[in-house]
Amino acid sequence: MYENLLPRFLRYVKTETRSNPESTTTPSTQTQVAFAQTLKTELEELGLSEVHYNSGNGFVVATLPANTDHEVPSIGFIAHMDTADFNAVDVDPQIVENYDGVSDIPLDQAGKYVLTVNDFPNLKNYVGQTLVTTDGSTLLGADDKAGIAEIMTAMEILLANPEIKHGEIKVAFGPDEEIGVGADKFDVEDFAVDFAYTMDGGPAGELQYETFNAAQAEITLYGKNVHPGTAKDTMINALQLAIDFHNQLPADEVPEKTEGYQGFFHLMGLNGTTEEAKLSYIIRDHDRETFEARKQMITTIQEKMNEAFDQERVAVHMYDQYYNMKEIIEKDMSIVEVAEKAMLELGITPVIEAVRGGTDGSKISYMGIPTPNIFAGGENMHGRFEYVSVQTMEQATAVIVKIAELNAQK
Repeated sequence: MYENLLPRFLRYVKTETRSNPESTTTPSTQTQVAFAQTLKTELEELGLSEVHYNSGNGFVVATLPANTDHEVPSIGFIAHMDTADFNAVDVDPQIVENYDGVSDIPLDQAGKYVLTVNDFPNLKNYVGQTLVTTDGSTLLGADDKAGIAEIMTAMEILLANPEIKHGEIKVAFGPDEEIGVGADKFDVEDFAVDFAYTMDGGPAGELQYETFNAAQAEITLYGKNVHPGTAKDTMINALQLAIDFHNQLPADEVPEKTEGYQGFFHLMGLNGTTEEAKLSYIIRDHDRETFEARKQMITTIQEKMNEAFDQERVAVHMYDQYYNMKEIIEKDMSIVEVAEKAMLELGITPVIEAVRGGTDGSKISYMGIPTPNIFAGGENMHGRFEYVSVQTMEQATAVIVKIAELNAQK
């Protein structure tokens, strides 16, 4: 049933599709366009209907028509094509069969990079399973090509087994999730389902309907540069202004000191000269009221610092990126409940917890299609120590099929 899952996944990850935050095109890279066309051809060969590539937003969309004799809600399954900002050229997956759960796994021949149980204790969860790792020089791309492979394989299974009754199912594979803009142009009228799931989570059992509220702040600090030998009471050092700005934010409310439902300010970039400096932050919180207070803190610091000068020395460009999809999904929890039931019937323990991040579903939910997130299997994503279990990918595929089956029983 799952014989094509691993070969499909390996084929996908060997295709370079990293997104580019500096690009002004959609998708942000031509490699994603090429991959989308490959997926379009594969969907057509599988036998799905209405397969098309939307050049306006970079999504490949296809439909599996209903085979029930009664009307049931339509479902969508979504995954993203791009990979994160880490080397993704010449990905060379390594297969570790029947992993014992205790041994460290060398990635490269020189032994420079090793998946150690001490550093990555989740390896203990995969006794007897087949793992796919990197060779240490690249990421793997399970985020989110595991999700694409699982959706594609689930559609293949449903097409091959018409006795499994299901309503209309739509699938979408999109670009640029890793740079936060993939769902900005998502076409809900084209997708037109009652609810959907992103297959973009981590280990088996993950089922998520809470995400961060997210904003980004770009702060420019303007100095006055004069010769340092005669600078007293004249020089204004933009770099010092940047330091002063940052030091007014809560020192413990940063990613490396927070967990669970604790939000943060994350300084992503600091650069500049005495004349001009720039700070770049992302702002995150699950609670909307606290999220707004965090943004207000940025503005308050800006206003306080500017009061000390006779002209504006601190400029802030701040914008929201996405919101906590819980506010939408909690209005009708049935879509979470059917996914939870699917996992339980398959012997998978659901792990329902808030995401310390966001998914395409964060935006799509607010566009009118409630879209929780389901596990795809990847561990240690976005880097050279990424790996995925083949058995977990099979479980994720089975969850997709089971959700479709349970939905048809309504």
